[in-house]
Amino acid sequence: MMDLKNFEKPEYFVNRELSWLKFDERVLSEAKDKSLPLFDRLKFLSITSSNLDEFYMVRVASLKDQVHAGYEKTDIAGLTPKEQLKEISAQTHELVHTQYNTLTRSLLPLLEKAGLHMILEHEELTDDQKEYVDRYFEDNVYPVLTPMAMDSSRPFPLIRNKTLNIGALISKKDRKKDKEVLEFATVQVPSVLPRVIEIPSGKEGVRAVIMLEEIIERNIGKLFLSNDVVCAHPYRIMRNADLSIDEDEAEDLLVEIQKQLKKRQWGEVIRLEVEDKMDKRLLKILKTEFEIKNEDIFSISGPLDLTMLMKVYGLDGFDEYKTPKYVPAPVPAFQNDKDIFQVIREGDVFLHHPYMSFDPVVNFVRQAAKDPDVLAIKQTLYRVSGNSPIIAALAQAAENGKQVSVLVELKARFDEEHNIVWAKMLEKAGCHVIYGLVGLKTHSKITLVVRREETGIRRYVHMATGNYNDSTAKLYTDCGVFSCDERFGEDATAVFNMLSGYSEPKRWNKLIVAPIWMKNRFLKLIEREAENAKNGLPAYIRAKMNSLCDPVIMSALYYASSCGVQIDLLVRGICCLKVGIPGVSENIHVRSIVGEFLEHSRIFCFCNGGNEEVYMGSADWMPRNLDRRVEIVFPVEDESIRAEAIHVLDLEFKDNVKAHILQPDGTYVKLDKRGKALVNSQMEFCREAQEKAAGNKKQNKEKSRVFVPAEPAEDPEEEK
Repeated sequence: MMDLKNFEKPEYFVNRELSWLKFDERVLSEAKDKSLPLFDRLKFLSITSSNLDEFYMVRVASLKDQVHAGYEKTDIAGLTPKEQLKEISAQTHELVHTQYNTLTRSLLPLLEKAGLHMILEHEELTDDQKEYVDRYFEDNVYPVLTPMAMDSSRPFPLIRNKTLNIGALISKKDRKKDKEVLEFATVQVPSVLPRVIEIPSGKEGVRAVIMLEEIIERNIGKLFLSNDVVCAHPYRIMRNADLSIDEDEAEDLLVEIQKQLKKRQWGEVIRLEVEDKMDKRLLKILKTEFEIKNEDIFSISGPLDLTMLMKVYGLDGFDEYKTPKYVPAPVPAFQNDKDIFQVIREGDVFLHHPYMSFDPVVNFVRQAAKDPDVLAIKQTLYRVSGNSPIIAALAQAAENGKQVSVLVELKARFDEEHNIVWAKMLEKAGCHVIYGLVGLKTHSKITLVVRREETGIRRYVHMATGNYNDSTAKLYTDCGVFSCDERFGEDATAVFNMLSGYSEPKRWNKLIVAPIWMKNRFLKLIEREAENAKNGLPAYIRAKMNSLCDPVIMSALYYASSCGVQIDLLVRGICCLKVGIPGVSENIHVRSIVGEFLEHSRIFCFCNGGNEEVYMGSADWMPRNLDRRVEIVFPVEDESIRAEAIHVLDLEFKDNVKAHILQPDGTYVKLDKRGKALVNSQMEFCREAQEKAAGNKKQNKEKSRVFVPAEPAEDPEEEK
């Protein structure tokens, strides 16, 4: 066994939350990248804000809970919760400052040149525009608004999480004392109305937009007639949204989660965003009522909540300032008239999304739902799209008399409400719905179809790194495999029996399952490489994942590095490991790719003395994945698919356009590309997928000409 004691020192690790902030900085660097199309940069700026919101609602909220509970244990980097919060606040303020500098100094002037004028303050409006927005307010906004005042008879109103609001000080006449008094009032900017509103620009070839809150602020006096509005400023709060569910005590998990979701809107305020020119008297009221400290207040020079920039990105026109949307290529194996089950029987099939279409996965479930020979369909669902064709197919299968078992993970963060709706719908359709295991999230991605055939019962399996979500499959990079290998089929059956009936099999054929034994398997694979290196055999580890923060895995990697194992890691987000520590991590190299698509696939490659072993699956090297979730990692044994998976790693390690390289000081830098051929791995995968699909289509046409000579000639327009 590896002796890891010398590799567990706090100075060898980075705090998880501070590492996450480094990731959001990498996303922000895309917004600052002048080589990107202008509207793409707006999109990345929006994503940084969305990321930060979730980070505060969950991770910062959790740290605040620890402080309130008097928890003072240090993390792997030796920081207490209080120390973490202090550092997070300092770095987040700096990040937000950079966000708004990027917007105001760089992007807004470029938008002007591109013909889009963003009006950030209603005082900028021309007379014609004032008339237009005032009419818009009367017709569309005024009927929806609900102004709320605070006085002796009305307490401070409950402000909902993440909503944008306008706070105001109202001057009222106190007739008894014959003097003016100031009272607080607030109005929520309605989320049911568009936040970004296009208005006449008054200039040919120029379009103009204004924020909804500016229209309301300009007309706020109409909400408080017979009173004077002394000042009005937007503000926004972030609440603790980390659900605390005692599953052992919950009689019905679905009911308990529904209760907790309501509490999410009224949790402790952990962040307050205000306009930087807000009246100090108004700010004092907000600070007191929300019981918030100065370090959690963000004074913003610009519009609050930059997630609205995604709406600007979505404006019609301006296509020349956006990267053209990529259309996923057909999967070559399915570019024929064969039955999907026949194709899988002929050999395992590799899918690489979003470069290849997600349609075969949807069609797999759809065809199974209709096929009279299919007896059962079993599937895990973690996150699905709003109008999921897979959900519809599962419901149809149940109505067609199939045995349908679906695990719907109710605890998928921020998709809880969404998943409750799907779970109820599937139950009504006759599906057997499982809500997972107590204390564990089911994060595995697997589908099992049981079919009756001439040779007997055959099991078809789809295993993947990503969710069964047809929407994100166009945005996230993920890998999947179709197989009817009986060993995978047996294991898949065992997984679903474990989830539905708590029966763990005595042995597993191929699947590596967490939390049962996945962590130990990875540790043994790492140790094997270390032993090979000590014995002079070739030894290396190449792994791709979303996050790396499991202390034991990282210590094992340090040990392997100290033995001479070359370790190359692709870690998109959190990485708590340090590189370049003498005698510890000199052989470890880490890179992060942030590009057009979100890197989501997990691929693990071990040299094994020259006989490479490759694994793919749903798990990152994080404690939550290895210890607190049901995860599946599977070996890639088909030679052609293994070559494909290795090619994915090869190309991404050659990327010199979107790759950020981790430095010994903890910073990430992009490679110097001067004089080198540019390699953008994501764009290369797009090109390769299209070329393979086109080549396969042409090959199929040639075959059809050879074997069916009587077939009419191809339509020349189709060739184009």
